Amino acid sequence: MTAIHGTCADQFVEVREALASTLDGGLDVGASVAVFLDGEPVVDLWGGYADPERTRPWQRDTITTVWSVTKTMTALCTLILADRGELRLDAPVARYWPEFASAGKDRIEVQHLLGHTAGLPDWDEPLSVDDLCDWDKATALLARQEPRWEPGTVSGYHALTHGYLVGEVVRRVCGRSVGTFFAEEVAGPLGADFRLSLTPEQDHRVAPIITHDRPRPATGRTEAAALPRTMITPEDSWGTRWRRAEIPAVAGYGNARSTAAVQAVLAGGGAAAGRRLLSEAGARAALTVQADGKDLVLGVPLRLGTGYGLNSAEISILPNPNTCWWDGWGGSLVVADLDAGMSVAYVMNQMRGREYIIGDSRGTGVLTAAYRALGRG
Repeated sequence: MTAIHGTCADQFVEVREALASTLDGGLDVGASVAVFLDGEPVVDLWGGYADPERTRPWQRDTITTVWSVTKTMTALCTLILADRGELRLDAPVARYWPEFASAGKDRIEVQHLLGHTAGLPDWDEPLSVDDLCDWDKATALLARQEPRWEPGTVSGYHALTHGYLVGEVVRRVCGRSVGTFFAEEVAGPLGADFRLSLTPEQDHRVAPIITHDRPRPATGRTEAAALPRTMITPEDSWGTRWRRAEIPAVAGYGNARSTAAVQAVLAGGGAAAGRRLLSEAGARAALTVQADGKDLVLGVPLRLGTGYGLNSAEISILPNPNTCWWDGWGGSLVVADLDAGMSVAYVMNQMRGREYIIGDSRGTGVLTAAYRALGRG
């Protein structure tokens, strides 16, 4: 049996069992899970290995790429700035980023960026990984192009562009990159080991992504106008340039503890671990519905809030209405339940095929066990 390390309150023993099951069954190589309740950790567990050869044990401080779970970190930065009155979510993006007004984008609002309804799911010409690592180029191209549909009317998942669009608004408002703002205003105060880019000193702690199965495409039909053409591969995350760049839709690094610790702020109505980063109203702004219907890119129904997925009829494993979530390519998952005051995170290094939405059995097993501990499973 795989050794499981860390701490787990007796009430949440099924969460430990869920992690042990995926490691012992070969579904995971290395992974971590965490549950925060009322801003405090009640589960902090890890096990397995940080490398595909299974020679390097997953440690307490091991971190890995969480892919699109990174979007929740970028979104939280924007919610904080809005709560402070430094920007308005319903204001035109061009108020803060004047160049963005070109090509018929003058009425696109900040909340449209966060809710994937801005009509900019990709660049007009596919970008290379080197281009993605060039912030000025990536954002300038987005500022010049036309939206592919009427902004604010329907969602089309902004898989890569989301981080540049939201991140550039953050940079224009506060004069700091979104990664710097996150480090100084979110991760730092919370003591959370989550980063939007890595320094060389952090490289030794990284568990490289392992590609067990190539992820399957989303079910359903992608609309031609929304068809993404900029492609990345899991192996791109192994590169030094990728790690040093800020690609704040997909290139965040953390573990379950740090992921759940940050989103515990949202679950706690703006406060966690004795630190208040948002007012209660500011936290609940994440629940404002931006889109509810078939997503043009993913081809499945999605109910989207301000930077997060929301509870819906399609997600039966989320029992409480005021719940935010997002998952990452290959399996990582974070949920912030404002009704229960609970955040749950699952982070792993072995990617597997997935079904949208919240469809990976490893993360859903952890989540279901956490809710059973609260008597909601």
